[in-house]
Amino acid sequence: MHTVPDGVEVVASWERACHLDNPPLLVLDAVAGFLDAHGIGSGPLTWQRIGDGHSNVTYLIQRGGECVVLRRGPRPPLPRSTHDMVREARIQKILGGHGVPVPEIVAVCEDESLLGVPFYLMSRLDGTVVTDTIPAHLSPAEQRRATSEAVVDTLVALHSIDVTGGELASLGSPEGYLRRQVERFRGLWEVNTTRSLPAVERIGNWLGRNVPTSQVASVVHGDYRMGNLMFAPQAPARVLAILDWEMATLGDPLADLGYLTATYSEAGSPATPLELTRVTRSPGYLTQRELAERYRSRTGLDLTPLPWYQTLALWKAAIFCEAIYTRWQRGERPHDTAFGPSLETGVPRLLERAGRYAGLTATTRH
Repeated sequence: MHTVPDGVEVVASWERACHLDNPPLLVLDAVAGFLDAHGIGSGPLTWQRIGDGHSNVTYLIQRGGECVVLRRGPRPPLPRSTHDMVREARIQKILGGHGVPVPEIVAVCEDESLLGVPFYLMSRLDGTVVTDTIPAHLSPAEQRRATSEAVVDTLVALHSIDVTGGELASLGSPEGYLRRQVERFRGLWEVNTTRSLPAVERIGNWLGRNVPTSQVASVVHGDYRMGNLMFAPQAPARVLAILDWEMATLGDPLADLGYLTATYSEAGSPATPLELTRVTRSPGYLTQRELAERYRSRTGLDLTPLPWYQTLALWKAAIFCEAIYTRWQRGERPHDTAFGPSLETGVPRLLERAGRYAGLTATTRH
């Protein structure tokens, strides 16, 4: 655990922060005051950044004998309607009441004067997030299969929740969800790029012409993948929590399945910037096709239009990644020496794969 400031990421006080070019992500005295107000621990605190998120930032905070996890958005200015930590915390509170495995929300701070953006605290869970290494207890062949089966089964359970009444019904409007997704991301491209990639418009037009009819409405996580799941620290494979609810809403459940399968790594598939859990290239894990079949067998949904949803997922991802690439070009990600520059070619690769799902050719010529 760090106990001293690390560059402009963490500072001890706002007095020091005022002398920095970039606002800090964590101000220790402000966080300590918030913990005091909620009776969480006492004395000095230590911190550790969790994960390498490219937008929202998460820290493990330890104070005395208590540990909490702090989650906040990136530095302002923030794009409209994104990085809403207050909404994200509310969604988890509601879903937790319906049996969805989520961390307990401990406290929410809407006061932007503390860290420059709202943030929330959640309980610390003792679990494992699977990314580029296979945990020993999930390494045997039967546990590899069980891990990928748990990914599907947890998604099926999330999508089976009744969203027609109560607080859940207030999370979004499922009617017209798919068309709104296409139109919203089409509009985001022009404001987030400095280069010409005609494939974006070509694929967007194809999506708009071929919007499928949604079969059911459900909670849609929006970034559902193995790397956003926490597994129990011992076998058998079991999901302790679904993480990162920023993009959750009500809509078409196949949007989640399309994203899961289109970004899922398997042996022989070309790499993209969204290869965030490389372990599933190893033997023993379900393939993309097997994931989809397991989902179909448990939901009864018609997966004939699944390629449309997979195209949507990668097209949206390309637009989102382009925004990161543009910020990196402008010097707004000074400590990013790998991911940002990789997107010069990474975004076209996402578009190329999206075009394959759509059955389009030469999608990235420009």
